[in-house]
Amino acid sequence: MWTAGAGRLCEYGGVDIGIHFRNFTNPGGDEAISPLLARTAKAADEAGFALFTVMDHYFQMDRVWPADNPMLEGYSALAFAAAHTSRIQLATMVTGVTYRHPGLLAKTVTTLDVLSEGRAMLGIGAAWYEREHLGLGVPFPPLAERFERLEEVLQICLQMWSDNDGPYQGRHYQLAETLNRPRPIGRSRPPILIGGSGERKTLRLVAKYADACNITVPEVDEIGRKIEVLRRHCDREGRDFNDIRVTVQGGPSDPAEDPDGFLRRAEQLAAFGVRHIHVRAPQPDPVGFVAKVSDSLLPRLAGIEPVR
Repeated sequence: MWTAGAGRLCEYGGVDIGIHFRNFTNPGGDEAISPLLARTAKAADEAGFALFTVMDHYFQMDRVWPADNPMLEGYSALAFAAAHTSRIQLATMVTGVTYRHPGLLAKTVTTLDVLSEGRAMLGIGAAWYEREHLGLGVPFPPLAERFERLEEVLQICLQMWSDNDGPYQGRHYQLAETLNRPRPIGRSRPPILIGGSGERKTLRLVAKYADACNITVPEVDEIGRKIEVLRRHCDREGRDFNDIRVTVQGGPSDPAEDPDGFLRRAEQLAAFGVRHIHVRAPQPDPVGFVAKVSDSLLPRLAGIEPVR
């Protein structure tokens, strides 16, 4: 399990794998969502996957599928998944900074952590999907302001997971008291993952605040260049790069149909320091996909040692 002690994730040998459940449209209709989500999370948990994630959106992403396709609220879905699993880490990939007030977000992630017995992770980013904000009347400030808010949200969550129950005074958020009971379970706080690949702002925030990052560019060489940028940010922040778990999502090879191609890419990524690869669960058979991946890839991935 990924844990955050003094900001450090526990160490695993090799590259590990996680699964992203992002498509709730299935031939079985809306009635199939609940049992399929439960079976997929349970299968990934039992197979030894490291992380189970869902999207945090109000609408389905219209850059991928129609916006009116089914979309669940992220933390309710994760709480449901928690009840069907026992080991796998749980997170959104990722929560937009605009979706919830930061105090409520910290409370929500803490609740997931308590109910999952210490398996919650905060996945967060600067948000991008304007249509869903306008559709549901949620403010969508300009990008520069969203990054300002993101840094304040990170500070607020860290304070609410600390022993400091006092006020927080920021430019965008003011909290009279950061009271948060119960505390996270079995560690100082849930790990923080920041999603995105922006070199000037996102990766700087990763170096300053995060335990993990999710780099969202597909080309291996470009991922390597982003990691070098992150290393430089870590140097400037006085941070050990090895304290940050570098993750990537997706790729050109289907891990179920082309495990050898997926493995070759994993080896290339590990040579840059990537320690986790996140794959997208396909419909209509995400459970079968998990079985294929676990049988063909998990033992081989465990033998790949990322550079430090």
